[in-house]
Amino acid sequence: MPNSLTEPTALPHNGAVPGWRWAPAWILAYVALWPAPGYAEGVLVLGALVAIIRLVTSRFRGGGQLLSHQAWALTSVLFFAYWLPELVSAFDSVDPGRALREAAVDLRYLPFLWLVASAVANGRGRRTTFTGLAVIIGIWTVDALLQAFTGTSPLFFGIDSIKHAISGRGMCSAEEVAALDRLSGVLGPCNLKLGIVLASLSPFVLHAAGQRFRIAGWLVAAAAMGAVVVLAGSRASWVTYALVLVLSGWRMLGWKKLAGVFAFGAVMLAVLTLASPQVRDRIVRTTHVLTANEEGVDVALSGRTRIWGAAVCMAGRHPFNGVGARGFREAFPACDPESGQPAEWGEGPALHAHQIVLEVVSETGLFGLLLWLAGAALAWRAWRYAEPLQREHARPAMLALVVTVFPLNTHLAFYSTFWGGLTLLLAALYAGSLLAKPASVPASVPAHSG
Repeated sequence: MPNSLTEPTALPHNGAVPGWRWAPAWILAYVALWPAPGYAEGVLVLGALVAIIRLVTSRFRGGGQLLSHQAWALTSVLFFAYWLPELVSAFDSVDPGRALREAAVDLRYLPFLWLVASAVANGRGRRTTFTGLAVIIGIWTVDALLQAFTGTSPLFFGIDSIKHAISGRGMCSAEEVAALDRLSGVLGPCNLKLGIVLASLSPFVLHAAGQRFRIAGWLVAAAAMGAVVVLAGSRASWVTYALVLVLSGWRMLGWKKLAGVFAFGAVMLAVLTLASPQVRDRIVRTTHVLTANEEGVDVALSGRTRIWGAAVCMAGRHPFNGVGARGFREAFPACDPESGQPAEWGEGPALHAHQIVLEVVSETGLFGLLLWLAGAALAWRAWRYAEPLQREHARPAMLALVVTVFPLNTHLAFYSTFWGGLTLLLAALYAGSLLAKPASVPASVPAHSG
């Protein structure tokens, strides 16, 4: 009996995407503009508008030439697993007006996700998109390494100079520049997300390097990105990148050689700990978890246990639909387990739960958690029943999505514009490449995959 999420429907086409060949370039422009968030958001919104206008004017005819029916379904299901909890949580949230506006605005993601999925729904588009992502992340990695050696990110310096010439102001304030304590790279001192972004998107680079240069390419790429992730990222990005190395490396190298990679990584981490006060501080902070008391664990986790206690409180007080997506900061004071005490993160309330399960259950309740789990189950079911060739096509996107939402880690806010957009982008890349149209399936599987 046909599987509705995985078995492709035969379509009369030649593998091309009529009128949508521009989709990969649009996706790559969106990612490349992340250092300038306003412009990136503009590209996203414009892409969503163009996609929906093209679909409406064609009365959705020929949709099977853009995506398989299964890809349309999975992409839409993953969006609604994200968006419906946001909508339902808004009705009795701490700020219903703002929450409803946010839910309405986030509808822009649905046509954009269709655009993303269509960009990778055929072999040519998939190669262009995945290779383009690898090139962008590779360039950002080289730029960050140059910053490590020279103290300046050439890419951010160029962007900042252009911004200063246009408006008379730089991208970041003097205070943010002075407080910089890690590699910031192209994203700059006022957007310290380089480490986690590189870690989440590293599967595309490792896949491309392994395909092109085999084991040597994979090893060089892994070492370069590993150095940047350690110097640029939070400890959450270290966990994310370690997962990428495990999931990607065992297929490329085998377990014995992969163990050697981690041994080399441990040596490199020791060297960077000695050479970088910032890395040393994060290592020392981590060792506080060994003190076996609540205060030491909280110090090691940068105040996360206090935040997580507040998240549990919110979930208990609002069990069905939570305090509202992005309502964590307003609800925090009433649930702060150490109200009035100085916080590890500094002044002000915690902005979000810093952990995906606690974020979902505190902000969108059990209803949201069940929908997120349903979306994850359908994504896994699609992978389980897909053909080996389909899995091979989707592997980089699958790895990136898995490590980004891995629950045994700390996280950025999934209902924020930036991280929510990145996560949904990965979901659409996964759905579109896994459930690609039949004509996009080549005759053989590459010998190696990153």
